[in-house]
Amino acid sequence: MDNLSRADRRKNMQSICSKNTGIEKTIFSLLKGRSISFKKHYQIIGKPDIAFPKHKVAVFLDSDFWHGWNFPRWKNKLPKAYWRDKIENNRKRDKRNTLKLRRAGWKVVRIWSHEIKNNPQISLRRILKEIND
Repeated sequence: MDNLSRADRRKNMQSICSKNTGIEKTIFSLLKGRSISFKKHYQIIGKPDIAFPKHKVAVFLDSDFWHGWNFPRWKNKLPKAYWRDKIENNRKRDKRNTLKLRRAGWKVVRIWSHEIKNNPQISLRRILKEIND
């Protein structure tokens, strides 16, 4: 059972950002620092956080929780089936979108938030490798 009222839970969920998050700002800043042109939240399949249309590279910066990093290890600790289903559906959608983009000729880079927090330079190198290939 949720320990918050419906109104409090709603307010809490509305405060969660889906655009221009801390991890996005970190990578945006690193790319801008190298004068690399990119598009934010590009309007193609899956709406990648960063896109390089000229190179057909789509970059997704995935939250460990919402996109289910190591999900099989901790999914049974979630208090409600609702959350398990939500994250499982997010993971399925991510796989579908990755496949659709690749079939359309795009290279797809998915980076977990903990990877960016631990070493943003490694994440930047992964992106640069794809746009330079």
